[in-house]
Amino acid sequence: MFLADVKNGSPVVVGVKQSQKAIARGQAVGALIALDADEHVTGPIKALCEAAGVRLETVSTMQELGKACGIHVGASVAAVLKTR
Repeated sequence: MFLADVKNGSPVVVGVKQSQKAIARGQAVGALIALDADEHVTGPIKALCEAAGVRLETVSTMQELGKACGIHVGASVAAVLKTR
């Protein structure tokens, strides 16, 4: 569901640090992680989502997630932001 939202232009932040900030600040409605990303990268995001009650979805590859977010490189994590 979130991947389709991202492809349709929902506000998103890409990357571990920006996603962590958005989730911790209560600005994210959901997060996407790539299944081929390293666990030491995605593990903290998974824990933060669970603690904050943010829904987490997976994407097959980092390349697929990056493309959906409109960047030309792979992305391990992205957070979908709340709309005002």
